[in-house]
Amino acid sequence: MSVLLEPRDGVGVITIDLPERRNSLTIDMSAQLVEHVAACEGDDAVSAIVVTGAPPAFCAGADLTALGEAREDGLRAIYAGFLAVARSSLPTVAAVNGAAVGAGLNLALACDVRLAGPKARFDARFLQLGLHPGGGMTWMAQRIVGPQVAAAMTLFGQVLDADAAVAVGLAFARVEDVVAAAVEFAQPAVKAPRDLLLATKRTLRTTAAHDRHEDAVETELVAQVASMDSPAFAELLEAMRARISRHA
Repeated sequence: MSVLLEPRDGVGVITIDLPERRNSLTIDMSAQLVEHVAACEGDDAVSAIVVTGAPPAFCAGADLTALGEAREDGLRAIYAGFLAVARSSLPTVAAVNGAAVGAGLNLALACDVRLAGPKARFDARFLQLGLHPGGGMTWMAQRIVGPQVAAAMTLFGQVLDADAAVAVGLAFARVEDVVAAAVEFAQPAVKAPRDLLLATKRTLRTTAAHDRHEDAVETELVAQVASMDSPAFAELLEAMRARISRHA
């Protein structure tokens, strides 16, 4: 297996582990990513996913030499790995420890949150390779950093280091030990009721497509009322009342 899955403190840590090829994605590796994401989603003991790469890189892109004559089918098979991350029902964090290039950038963009290590580099590089961007990179980038930064990265070859990525909102924070920081970052999600966590992520996706505040209010209302009937809410409410009574 060149993509590893390690449960750690309620988090599934998925590591692309082909350092001699700077973690370039093959079709088989993308299939492993799909399997590991599904395994995390199916494990009630896992409440978040962290994606990283074996040093020195996060992911240097797709290994296009492995596609042969597959072309469209081969590209779709490469996309499958980071699309599984993008579609995951669990919260996802990219622990970007080194270069995230091409499809590796897509993998980072596919996560809900990106943390950048000191050696992180975010590099579209498609045009420099004579290749059109793919996998929804232009859509993801523009939604995350806006059209100007997306154009700077895609059309003008601007590479962002950790500090620049944080400055433009591509990364949430720069951290030293990025995998450990990502696992720690995920702990509030781990401690939340899992059903509520999944419902909240679904709502985030739904309301992101709304044009009106009123529509978001209605979407959230249904889920919020349902959460008030849950045993977890009843327990937390009772604990809060007990604390108030002790300090009254």
